[in-house]
Amino acid sequence: MVLYRTLKRMIERGDIEGMEAKLDVFYAANKITEEQYTELMNMLPGKKEE
Repeated sequence: MVLYRTLKRMIERGDIEGMEAKLDVFYAANKITEEQYTELMNMLPGKKEE
C-alpha cells in the first residue's frame, strides 16, 4: 500500500518519466494489485482506459 501511495503521489506531481515501465515491473512482481495498476496507468497522460 505504501508503494501504491508513493507512485500515485509521483504521478500527481508530474514525475512520470519511465513510470509506465515501473508500473509494469511492480505489477508483474505482484507489488501492486490489478486495480491499483489500472488506476495508476489511467492517471498517465494519454493512457486512459487501456
